[in-house]
Amino acid sequence: MPQQPPVRSTPTRPSRPDASMSLLTNVMDHSLDDGYAEAAARKRAAGAGGVPKPLRARLGLAGGLVLAALVVTVGAAQARVAAPVVAKERQELIDRIDRETTAADKLENSVDELRRDVSARQREALRQSGGDRTEVVGILSGAVEVHGPGVKLVVDDAKEATTGGDGDPRETSGFSDTGRVRDRDMQRVVNGLWESGAEAVSINGQRLTALSAVRAAGDAILVDNKPLVPPYTVLAVGDGQRLSTRFQDSADGLYLHALQQNYGIRTAISVEGDLRLPAAPSVIVRTAQPHTEKTEKTEKGTS
Repeated sequence: MPQQPPVRSTPTRPSRPDASMSLLTNVMDHSLDDGYAEAAARKRAAGAGGVPKPLRARLGLAGGLVLAALVVTVGAAQARVAAPVVAKERQELIDRIDRETTAADKLENSVDELRRDVSARQREALRQSGGDRTEVVGILSGAVEVHGPGVKLVVDDAKEATTGGDGDPRETSGFSDTGRVRDRDMQRVVNGLWESGAEAVSINGQRLTALSAVRAAGDAILVDNKPLVPPYTVLAVGDGQRLSTRFQDSADGLYLHALQQNYGIRTAISVEGDLRLPAAPSVIVRTAQPHTEKTEKTEKGTS
């Protein structure tokens, strides 16, 4: 039986260690997509014949600086041209303010002269119709200057005004600054002096009458529409010692004392031997009429 020739095996080529990771190998070998690679190549080719990036950036910066300098130059030129016009308008405004201020001062002087004239006519009318009661009526109405013993009361703001506060007597007033004297404080002071027996009262030289009003405009206190500044000096003619005692023991005097104790408002009261109070600028009666016998008979006849 013939013997078959032996089968000779040919040596096989050894496989790669990463043959089982062909996908990862492909990703590593081709990390950049073909389309991106082609676009990058075109960009490099186009840039080779254009202006380099640093040079383009410098040119852009230079253009921006030139534009900014142009804007600044144009603005300065316009301001230089408009400066004389602005100065002229400002001077015209100043001149107008000066003229109006001068006119207002003249009008105020005229008003003062008219008030003095009205006061003189009122005093003359009182002398003609008042008989023996002329002086008393003039004092009570504030139409004449008075002097005599009385009380001097000085009320001033606190040295260091505080804010807030829940205690009496301002817990419901809504004041933002409890260390400042307010119009209602001066109203209570004046009313307390009248109630205590004062015959004539003035605040900082402003004579008070039955028609006077103590009001506020912002932080200022007005007496008959004239602003006053602290300290507020209140002069009251009357029986000095008795007036001082009765006022300090009254509800309004205790109110003022509470302001001094709780809020630091400064007060000082003294008895004076002779005080001089000026006459009121003018006393104008618009509604009240004198009571006469004829009027009384008419009212009885129509009732």
